[in-house]
Amino acid sequence: MSEEQLSNLPKLTKFVTSHNRAARAVVHSHTDFAWQHLDEDKMAFSVVYSTSSFPAVLSDDADIISHDKLIAKGTALVNPNGTILRYVDFAPGYTCAMHRTKSLDYGIVLEGELEMILDSGEIGVMKRGDVAIQRAAMHSWRNRSKTEWARMIFVLQDCETPIVAGKPMIEDLGRALEFLPSWGI
Repeated sequence: MSEEQLSNLPKLTKFVTSHNRAARAVVHSHTDFAWQHLDEDKMAFSVVYSTSSFPAVLSDDADIISHDKLIAKGTALVNPNGTILRYVDFAPGYTCAMHRTKSLDYGIVLEGELEMILDSGEIGVMKRGDVAIQRAAMHSWRNRSKTEWARMIFVLQDCETPIVAGKPMIEDLGRALEFLPSWGI
């Protein structure tokens, strides 16, 4: 997953802090984002950070160790019992397939303008700074621009399986998103 960034959007750097022996804050690491190209290079993911428990365990850098292990083995869209911080770049005019994750997600538009398309047919137009709070919703994203890339940041948090109208809202990546990693829930 150490591919170069696809888009012409600003390149990004991750800074992770820790503590030294005197209990003072220090920079543990700073690295360029690693990108994963998806759907014939129409979308790219960068998992910036993850936790594997809630609340997160920071002592002895346990969270950093856990994150590094998860990245080494590969991440699903959602991390069971934890969180994922993911950046997503969308190519001009690109629409991803309808899908659902079993998670509570905060999605923030950083660059461009996107449509959040719900399975009910509702469409929300989101601009820079707008936030989507996705609650195990069946949805897709469309970059409204025909010429410019768009970027969002997502914080995905595992959740109990919601029951709506007697039906469990489980992960559904659909056939069109088979290239995405699933954790089968």
